[in-house]
Amino acid sequence: MIKQPIIIGIAGGTGSGKTTIARRLMQAYGAGEVIVIEQDAYYSDLAHLPFEERKQQNFDHPAAIDIDLFQSQITELLRGNTVELPKYDFTLHMREKSCERVEPHQVIVLEGILVLHYQALRDLMNIKIYVETPPDIRFIRRLTRDINKRGRNRQSVIDQYISTVRPMHESFVQPSKEYADLIIPEGGKNKVAIDILRTKIDSFLMVKK
Repeated sequence: MIKQPIIIGIAGGTGSGKTTIARRLMQAYGAGEVIVIEQDAYYSDLAHLPFEERKQQNFDHPAAIDIDLFQSQITELLRGNTVELPKYDFTLHMREKSCERVEPHQVIVLEGILVLHYQALRDLMNIKIYVETPPDIRFIRRLTRDINKRGRNRQSVIDQYISTVRPMHESFVQPSKEYADLIIPEGGKNKVAIDILRTKIDSFLMVKK
């Protein structure tokens, strides 16, 4: 039985370097102590819609996330219970039938563009982080990811960025920065900020021992 877990929220724009920071934490503490739970796992299931309609959904709006399920599963982990984490198929825009069994960990990292937007999640967090990276760098990273990992073509990524990603960033993601305890420029490349974050995590872990 582990001690009361600590929750770290890592938000920031698409391609800002959130995942890199999360991976650095896993490397520092080990997979047995740290687990990363991505906001993307909690996209609402669109299986009831035709595929063409699914493609047209605004996936960067807060309403696209099943926040009730997200919050309830994190609460269960805090209580020391196991959860069945949903899996999302980004090529079909719907949930997969299988789930991932997740056990409680000492450090739970919630990573996603909107994790600081939802008060239901913020209220569970011990540390809130916002990763800030220039828009051009973020766009290039998103373009590369969506083409290589999500089966998208270049023009569709550009169209989506202009129509939903950028305006949703300005309306919901960027404003959530005000809730952050720590703002990290340049993501995982900022070694000083990572060291400060580790020091803060260590202090929480010592208190909870």
